[in-house]
Amino acid sequence: MTLIDETSTIPAGGPTLEQVRRVVTDLPGPRSAAILARKADAVAAGVAHSMPVSVVAAGGGVVVDADGNSLIDLGSGIAVTSVGNAHPKVAAAVAAQAAQFTHTCFMVSPYESYVDVAEALNRLTPGDFAKKTALFNSGAEAVENAIKIARKHTGRQAVVAFDHGYHGRTNLTMALTAKSMPYKSGFGPFAPEVYRVPGSYPYRDGLTGAEAAARAITLIEKQIGADNLAAVIIEPIQGEGGFIVPADGFLDAVVAWCRANGVVFIADEVQTGFARTGAMFASEIFGIEPDLITTAKGIAAGLPLAGVTGRAEIMDAAHAGGLGGTYGGNPIACAAALAAIDAFENDGLIERAQQIGAVLTDRLGAIRENDPRLGDIRGHGAMIAVEFVDPETGAPDAALTAAVAKACVAEGVIILTCGTFGNVIRFLPPLSIGDDLLNEGIDVLATALQGA
Repeated sequence: MTLIDETSTIPAGGPTLEQVRRVVTDLPGPRSAAILARKADAVAAGVAHSMPVSVVAAGGGVVVDADGNSLIDLGSGIAVTSVGNAHPKVAAAVAAQAAQFTHTCFMVSPYESYVDVAEALNRLTPGDFAKKTALFNSGAEAVENAIKIARKHTGRQAVVAFDHGYHGRTNLTMALTAKSMPYKSGFGPFAPEVYRVPGSYPYRDGLTGAEAAARAITLIEKQIGADNLAAVIIEPIQGEGGFIVPADGFLDAVVAWCRANGVVFIADEVQTGFARTGAMFASEIFGIEPDLITTAKGIAAGLPLAGVTGRAEIMDAAHAGGLGGTYGGNPIACAAALAAIDAFENDGLIERAQQIGAVLTDRLGAIRENDPRLGDIRGHGAMIAVEFVDPETGAPDAALTAAVAKACVAEGVIILTCGTFGNVIRFLPPLSIGDDLLNEGIDVLATALQGA
């Protein structure tokens, strides 16, 4: 139940929202506070929230709460609403599909939109080879199925993931995910035959890409053995782990080793996919062609959809009936995905991500010139992060990070933190945000830093 009534001045449609930051109450305001109190009574305590608001509308570069506060959106629902909330193309496609049919289960009665999405993913993902796709509901589900496919194809069981990686919250994906709190603590035992090795973290390890790859490959060969390994999975730019961009040459070397040893290389592009990094997929930035790519988040502009796309001979390894799910490739989600893909390809959003990245890095770089607590600024496109440190020791400063984020939220800016050490603020604005709001959000961050 929304709290917009006939007398409310809050527009009902996302694209028509006034693009302005407006804080008219303390956060949470009374209406949001009432809804959050109900949440505490009705929703499991493990389902936490970081923003003290209850949302009633969103679009462009803002999110509006039940009290009329208009917040600058620098999170996109964790990189989901990249085309913008309530995008007109997506909203129209969803409404039209809902009026036709909402579900048949593709495994029972197939429909064309699933095939359309699969064909689009086969075309858009890196790699000049025959591909096939299977659709699912979430990023974690896509990752699990990618592992299933790789194991079936190779006849091997072991899987390698990397330090600082995040791949989901299901049992297998928790095993792949590096960080304990809040994702894994107390939820074990986890799926077996999952191994972790260090990756490339240039700001902290000081290694070249070749050196970091040699370190990882040596550990894989000595502690696991290539003959036992089904797959290596990595985010080309690690997301929850801190937007860690690997050193040049790291991914190339790992991919080459996988090719030489019959190991399936899986790129988890759940967060980096669909124009987020200033390329359709981050793998393109590093010049790699993964065997399998997992996608979700930005694929359908907020509707639950995910995919595994890859080499046809690998994707076809699973027996008939071995892949699927009741809701996988739901027709409404597929309609949303096709509209979102249209926007990514034809509305200049890849270029817009590059422009947003330039604004963020320029502005944040200027702040760092006078504030050494900004230890590192990294990322690509509209996926940029700042790592906060003690300027004397370089040690992670999680307390400063939390204080800055809290101050930004109080001033009406949605800010997300991340990082294994809790000392990174990440910027994931919708690609529909204007430069005025983007710069104003950075102004709020700069003011928060001055007071921290």
